[in-house]
Amino acid sequence: MSLNGRTIPTWLGVCKVNCKGLAFLLVFTVGICGSAPGMCPTACICASDIISCTNKNLSRVPGNLYKSMKRLDLSYNRIALLEPEWVPVLFEKLNTLIVDHNSISSIITGSFSTTPNLKYLDLSSNSLKTLGSPVFQELKALEVLLLYNNQITQIDSLAFGGLYNLQKLYLSYNLLLNFPLDLYVGKHKLTDLALLDISFNRIRLMPIQRLSSVPAKQLSGIYLHGNPFYCDCVLYSMLIFWYQRQFSSVVDFKNEYSCLLQSDPRGHNKLPLLLDNFLNCSESTVNSSFQAFGFIHDAQVGDRLIVHCDSRISDVGTHFVWVSPDNRLLEPDRETSNFKVFPNGSLEITDAQLENSGLYSCIAINKKRLLNETIEVRINVSNFTMNRSHAHEAFNTAFTTLAACVASIILVLLYLYLTPCPCQCKAKKKKRKLNQSSAHSSILNSTMPQELNSTMPADEKKASTGKRVAFLEPVHEPKDSQNGKVKLFPNDSVITESILKTTRTKSDSDSVNSVFSDTPFMPPT
Repeated sequence: MSLNGRTIPTWLGVCKVNCKGLAFLLVFTVGICGSAPGMCPTACICASDIISCTNKNLSRVPGNLYKSMKRLDLSYNRIALLEPEWVPVLFEKLNTLIVDHNSISSIITGSFSTTPNLKYLDLSSNSLKTLGSPVFQELKALEVLLLYNNQITQIDSLAFGGLYNLQKLYLSYNLLLNFPLDLYVGKHKLTDLALLDISFNRIRLMPIQRLSSVPAKQLSGIYLHGNPFYCDCVLYSMLIFWYQRQFSSVVDFKNEYSCLLQSDPRGHNKLPLLLDNFLNCSESTVNSSFQAFGFIHDAQVGDRLIVHCDSRISDVGTHFVWVSPDNRLLEPDRETSNFKVFPNGSLEITDAQLENSGLYSCIAINKKRLLNETIEVRINVSNFTMNRSHAHEAFNTAFTTLAACVASIILVLLYLYLTPCPCQCKAKKKKRKLNQSSAHSSILNSTMPQELNSTMPADEKKASTGKRVAFLEPVHEPKDSQNGKVKLFPNDSVITESILKTTRTKSDSDSVNSVFSDTPFMPPT
């Protein structure tokens, strides 16, 4: 082939155009290959559909990861905030995301919009303090959420809204003060939640009455050990009820349940809550807890009663059988007089009678899972009319006894205060006592009373100043009216008047001295 001078420029022009196209094609191919599967960041370790970027001092997710990865481990890094851009690329096949032991302090709404198909999310051992609403709403398929070992003090009622497939939630070792009841009641409750670990928080009181309506399938998975509960017989009854039903949350951690006296809120002395009835709770309190949880039912004669079989085995294919107190087998396939068993395990008593009282057993059997559970329910049927007559008789007996007691008290009071002595006799005795007391005071005082001294003449006042105390000897009068007692003054009024009315014109010093003289007194011969 020969080339002339005219063909050479033509080939150069074609080559120039084709080189530009080849360069563009090369850049495009490199861009495609850079984002194609098979690229692994230098800071990570890639194994098939698993990528591990642990302890690489990362603050965000690398952008050139496998798009087909299913598991991503970002633990032990420096990620501090979860925002909508923290995962820059959409990963539709990612189902496991591990971000524990970072510095995450806040989660913003929309942070998981690029990972919508997560089933397992680990945010444990971070610095989360609050969970707003709703922060996990994009994770419709999430089944397991780990939030333990954070600093969470408050959870919004809608924080877990939309997680209708969530089965396990771990909130242990946080700073929660209240039990998250919104997970079990209300319009945003999670019906598939089978495990809630809220152990080792700061919960002191439990909403026991509200929890009584929660199915046993969910109650059996609530772990409460390690919380500083106040000592309460109602809480004790609930935990004993769970223990008797062999809930693993209580059986496996029985020694971890303790309580504090309300007078000792700082917890200097922790008391065992489930060891040998340390709280000394009454049997009626324990039975009321069983009744609240639907294991003791009361009915009247003629009532229609429906009793549910609250079994932890509630999967499709579970077969329920009831055994009556007289050992009759009650099954859904056949009807028995006055009894009917529904496919969901509920027992109906159409017309309750006294002989229907007793202990019933519900047996749940799942042949596919090789599981079975027996639940005992007590039914008490009473007659309202009979009870009312007994109550009326008891009231009559109590009223008669009370009336007899009141009559006895009245008779005793009449005997004590209404004596046969006339009023005039009482007045004379009172006057005599007053005169006797005045006589004593006048004898024992060296000076006359002020009222008497003011009415006496001057010469009598002068004569009376020399008087001294005179001691009179008691006189015994063996009269029947005195009952053998000693009477100091044979005639009180006479002696009193003679002492008070005696007047002397002059001081009889000799006489006075003779009374208090040191020489012995000689009687006249």
